[in-house]
Amino acid sequence: MAGRKTILATGEIYHVFNRGISSQPTFFDNRDYQRFLNAFIFYQNREPPMKLSLFLTSSYENREKFIQESLAKSDFLVDNISYCLMPTHFHFLLKQLEDGGISRFISNLTNSYTRFLNTKQKRVGPFFQGRFKAVRIETNEQLLHVSRYIHLNPFASFLVKNIEDLNSYIYSSFPEYLGKVKRELCQKDMVLGQYKTKELYYKFVLDQAGYQRELELIKHLILENR
Repeated sequence: MAGRKTILATGEIYHVFNRGISSQPTFFDNRDYQRFLNAFIFYQNREPPMKLSLFLTSSYENREKFIQESLAKSDFLVDNISYCLMPTHFHFLLKQLEDGGISRFISNLTNSYTRFLNTKQKRVGPFFQGRFKAVRIETNEQLLHVSRYIHLNPFASFLVKNIEDLNSYIYSSFPEYLGKVKRELCQKDMVLGQYKTKELYYKFVLDQAGYQRELELIKHLILENR
């Protein structure tokens, strides 16, 4: 992967995203999503205590123990604030905790996942576009709006038909924000801590749902008519 023209600053928060080459799918089934999420958990650690292959072949109980111990130790390259995996791309809201942390994390994650897919599909070559995009979060208002944008992605893109289905879209941090899942992967307090209840954040997200879907539809129509 080529070096970045803009150095990402430690202590800053970034909206990080990338998509498949030519917008082709990067996730094909539940196994793919789960493999990516497990690698995501693993490579968030600055110095993982084992190889990824050992982590992936461990029992569910041992993987959960690793996760809880990692959260308690909190020796991470990045803090994960929110995320969403889509069939052709991914979104993260990440805080960089050490110099080069985001680049190292994304490189380890996407390279590992690409090797997995190439083995699975008996092919060679990349799946993701070359350099991931990273937009610095400059204000608290931007932080809240980007978290909402990320969580609305499945609805805006018509991946889920009804807005209520976002609550159970398991490849996003939105169910975790709402307390619908036991596994906790995100440092949610940066966003949720600004709302008195989870329900108020839920309302904040849903207030923009129709507008974001309309924008996505307009973008799709423009691209189709080129």
